[in-house]
Amino acid sequence: MESFLMHPILARFGLGDPEWLEPATAAVIVLISIVVAFLVFKLIFPLIVRFTQWTPTDLDSRLVRSMRWPTTFGILVLGAYLAAVIAFELTGSERERADTIARALGIVVGITVVVGLMSSAIDWYLETLAGRTNHVVDLRLFPLIRRVGGVIIYGIGALLVLDVMDINISPLIAGLGLGGLAVALAIQPTLANLFAGTYVMTEGVISTGDYIELESGMAGYVVEVGWRSTRIRTWGNNLVVVPNARFAETIITNYQQPVPAVNVYVTCGVSYDSDLDLVEEVSREVMNDLVENDHNAVRSYGAWFAFDAFGESNIDFWLFLQARDRVSSFNLQSALIKNLHRRFQEEDITINYPVRTLQFPDGFSPETVGATATATATATPRPPRPARAPRTPRPPREANRINEREGPDIGGEPPGGGESPMGGPDSGPDGPG
Repeated sequence: MESFLMHPILARFGLGDPEWLEPATAAVIVLISIVVAFLVFKLIFPLIVRFTQWTPTDLDSRLVRSMRWPTTFGILVLGAYLAAVIAFELTGSERERADTIARALGIVVGITVVVGLMSSAIDWYLETLAGRTNHVVDLRLFPLIRRVGGVIIYGIGALLVLDVMDINISPLIAGLGLGGLAVALAIQPTLANLFAGTYVMTEGVISTGDYIELESGMAGYVVEVGWRSTRIRTWGNNLVVVPNARFAETIITNYQQPVPAVNVYVTCGVSYDSDLDLVEEVSREVMNDLVENDHNAVRSYGAWFAFDAFGESNIDFWLFLQARDRVSSFNLQSALIKNLHRRFQEEDITINYPVRTLQFPDGFSPETVGATATATATATPRPPRPARAPRTPRPPREANRINEREGPDIGGEPPGGGESPMGGPDSGPDGPG
């Protein structure tokens, strides 16, 4: 159709239908496509990028840059296709083959554009928003999404290209499904740890540097939360690796959440003879001094005191403060105990040891009980030990050896001098026949 329209125009200029016309036309179309691609790459896209700089974010600039090379390649592919279709008189099968190749290359260009846009968007998020939050999900999950997403998109593109080329992809899809099932069963523990790691990171309750304690009693600082395992550094400076599948199912106490501050709870007791008003006054003075002067204490939280119970030896009470973090709580608790003990000594406030009182009947005392026990032990004679039975003398060794030689199995003969229990050797049970 195109050559039918061009022949009258070329004949008017006296060109007719020479042999070099079709290659020349194809070359001109290819040259035009190259020039257009060069202008788009060097002029149009830089101009668009300059316009996008007026926007608040650089996301649009990144997206435009990611489309630069695929668009240029698409223009060249379009030029080659037009050169083949317009310049040459193709048969029906050749035209269909050219259309198939053009569609396949178009799918490749489209897939490249989609992957570029996705990668640019994820890179922009990681460099801008993730840098502000510094969340482990942003730093670990999005790079994995970019890799997995790229593989999935390229795989879909490959299947589309095969389908465009009239290649039956149904057996391939069935084989991939069976192969994926086999691989999933083979790496089931790894997949369980992977999904559990995704849950741990997206949940946001565990972060690097947190001090945690597991249900089993193991405690330490979180060093790293990975896809397969979580690493914990214990107080002994040892590294413990916990698989995420087990880590996600256990009960965890995080001492850094919801805030790093840790409450300090101290119990004590004073004698029943103590002045409780003075005890409370001294305790509050000690706590207020720590809240005001100790940098480990949280001043805004204040100090709390209350009597708790009548104990066995003391009247029990508790003191309550808040430290900045877990390490500060140790120093604050130690200072509170030392200062409180010193003030109690200055005020003659007694902290009793555990004491038990024994009640005896009238006329009894510890000395009387001890003397009675001694007299009873002296007056009661010890029963005599029973006499041991005489031992039976052992037979001589020679007699034992004789008995051994005369046993029933010596020489292979039965008892009775070789006769059978049923009669003689030549007779049956009823005697000779």
